Amino acid sequence: MCMADLLRLLLRVAEKAANVARVCRQEAPLFQLLVQEKTGDDKNKKFVQDFKTLADVVIQEMIRHDVGAQFPEMAGFIHGEESNKFENGLGESVTVTVCGTEEETAVLLATVLDGDHTAASLLARAIHQNPATIDASTDGLTVPLSPSELGIWIDPIDATSQYIEGREEVLEEGHLFPSGLHCALVLIGVYRRSTGEPVMGVINQPFHHKDPSGGGWRGKHFWGVSCGDVNVCSLSRPKGGSEGLSAVLSSSEKQVVKESLTSLCGPEKLMYASGAGYKILCVIQGLADVYVLSEGSTFKWDSCAPHALLRALGGGVVDLTKSLQSGSGAQDQQTELTYHQPYTECKGADRWANHGGLVAYRDCSQLRSIIGALKGKL
Repeated sequence: MCMADLLRLLLRVAEKAANVARVCRQEAPLFQLLVQEKTGDDKNKKFVQDFKTLADVVIQEMIRHDVGAQFPEMAGFIHGEESNKFENGLGESVTVTVCGTEEETAVLLATVLDGDHTAASLLARAIHQNPATIDASTDGLTVPLSPSELGIWIDPIDATSQYIEGREEVLEEGHLFPSGLHCALVLIGVYRRSTGEPVMGVINQPFHHKDPSGGGWRGKHFWGVSCGDVNVCSLSRPKGGSEGLSAVLSSSEKQVVKESLTSLCGPEKLMYASGAGYKILCVIQGLADVYVLSEGSTFKWDSCAPHALLRALGGGVVDLTKSLQSGSGAQDQQTELTYHQPYTECKGADRWANHGGLVAYRDCSQLRSIIGALKGKL
């Protein structure tokens, strides 16, 4: 197949998803629903408490709809974080799907939103609006795979809490920011059904910068393809410096990990940020050398897309527990995360958790340093 066609489609649907995320924050009727759960003003309406999930589901179902329409052989293998079944304020169960027309989608959404036609119409318009074509220099990108060999993981809005809180930071080139709207990402990862290896990833950062002319938020997108000898990424590999190793962690990371990495990197090289996807993006961009997580608190939809970009740059994402057990810290098929098999002993979302924690890295020597520093500590 021409992977360029699939990549162009995923870039387009990711931008549509970013538009939906922006519209939910900038249109007053939608924004009030988005933040209402936080203020707790209207607890008797179930849909209000679920609106942030509805925004996620709408994005997920839009991507599923658009990809399935162009590549029908992939339709049964497009997975996301959210269930698309809702109960409205009348106790009716509604399955959220994207309909053939904007009007039909608006009618369906109004049933979930207890008859709020204004909010439903705004949301439906964003779902059915096609974004401008995204130039990705993807022409001629071919790999020996067919759509029937591939599956997709979608995280519609990663770092939802940052998205709802909505703190606006001005990003500085070359700096990692610990929290804020920019941590919220749309993640679409493509994997091989037979091996589970990630082969393509698209990341859209809907809130990258404000339009200087007052036109609201503008996004930024990143993509990568890694399959066999084909390794292409929208970013070049960051230039390696000699100023020591830097790591990004979750602020809730175990104390023993913080202490071990402080000894290895130095306190000034240990950074903290929100959102699993954003932390891996920081490694992709070279804002941090590695991202270490000792807990099983991320899922396949968090890591699949950015993992593909790291592979295209010569890095990867390994299972931390397996890497500590093997002790080598080498890049190998045994320790790299895969995306095709659930943990059958778990239920619900936990079936797709990255239970052994993870290390995202760009360079094998840095991975070895991390594994060496944590060996015997966890």
